[in-house]
Amino acid sequence: MSINIAVLGAQWGDEGKGKIVDMLTPHFAAVARYQGGHNAGHTVYVQGKKFVLHLIPSGILHPGVTCIIGNGVVVDPQALFKEIDELAAMGVAVDGRLVISEKAHVILPYHRELDVLSEARRGERKIGTTSRGIGPAYEDKIGRRGIRVCDLLGDPAALAEEVRENVSARNRIIRDSTLEWQPLLEQILAYGERMRPWVGDVSLLLARMMREGRRVMFEGAQATLLDIDHGTYPFVTSSNASAGGVCTGLGVPPRAIGGVLGVAKAYTTRVGEGPLPTELSGELADRLREGGQEYGASTGRPRRCGWFDAVVVRYSARINGLDALALTKLDVLDGLPDVRLCTGYRTSQGTITEFPADLRTLAAATPVYETLPGWSAPSKGATRLEQLPAEARRYIARLEEVSGVECAIISTGSDRAETIVTPGSVVAGWLGGPHVAAGRT
Repeated sequence: MSINIAVLGAQWGDEGKGKIVDMLTPHFAAVARYQGGHNAGHTVYVQGKKFVLHLIPSGILHPGVTCIIGNGVVVDPQALFKEIDELAAMGVAVDGRLVISEKAHVILPYHRELDVLSEARRGERKIGTTSRGIGPAYEDKIGRRGIRVCDLLGDPAALAEEVRENVSARNRIIRDSTLEWQPLLEQILAYGERMRPWVGDVSLLLARMMREGRRVMFEGAQATLLDIDHGTYPFVTSSNASAGGVCTGLGVPPRAIGGVLGVAKAYTTRVGEGPLPTELSGELADRLREGGQEYGASTGRPRRCGWFDAVVVRYSARINGLDALALTKLDVLDGLPDVRLCTGYRTSQGTITEFPADLRTLAAATPVYETLPGWSAPSKGATRLEQLPAEARRYIARLEEVSGVECAIISTGSDRAETIVTPGSVVAGWLGGPHVAAGRT
């Protein structure tokens, strides 16, 4: 069945979406990123070779696949060029395969300065941003003073007026700023010229591809619990990382989304500030962090680690209409004497099983856990369900029950080949049948 699917994070990000997208890409003609900026980081391992991507979809690692950056993404030209040059140095060419929306907004130097200033002013209430200018760029977009990719390619006089006004306004806010608008204008005009071959009407391109029956995978960055509307506000990103962002971030209709795959770790992590009900500390937290190499692909920041939170994933399933889960990093739990699942929260108002909007309630909540036996035999590298230890299969089955979503993909290692596609699952159906081999290229 020829359908387009969305792949997105079901927790707080860093779930391993890059690997899942990479593994599924051979079945699609295009991979289209719909939101976020270069604060996202997708790490993919192919035959032991490590690729770290920030703006360009991980589908770029497959020849012949078109990779799209939508209007919902904010683009830092310097970061984009750096990523393209690094890919070229590793033998991956983007020319003729990368399309950037002419409507995407551009991150400029003053956005980065404003980001740092905003975090500093918050003091103890800081959000924990990457200080890369993403939030201020989205603020300018909503404030109708943003500069888009098409502006870099249009009338230089009109662009000069916009740049001059914006730099003047930012210099009044950033007292120590010495930014001059004329050198900046020359710089971004040069950026536009380098970007010109890749710029196009993404909505029109996608409409044509889908009309021709060519399948598209919509790729999210960050995750549902970092969504500006549905996440743990204000400790969120500045865009819609949930399924709703696909339509606004790419210019496609809702009916274009034929299926939604949520990606979740076999445990929970988050980077930055904000509540994390199942957060662990001490030796066990360190073990998960080191075993899963839980350090930000974009920043290197250590991730906070905790047990799997089914309340979060149930919420994500409802918000996104998840058809299935891709469960990643199961192998990190290998060797633990027991494993835990959070099924609810104890609060001052009693036990709740639905995710609360009030962050004070969430911050004060105590997890309700189920404890299951761990497994001593390794799950790492398994490519079939029957290769998993019985206790690991039991853990997955219970995780499905409490989350309400089937685990159609199970990742058992960092390489694309270390993956199980569950026979008979909805994902197996999307890929053409119950016996599709994981990682086929």
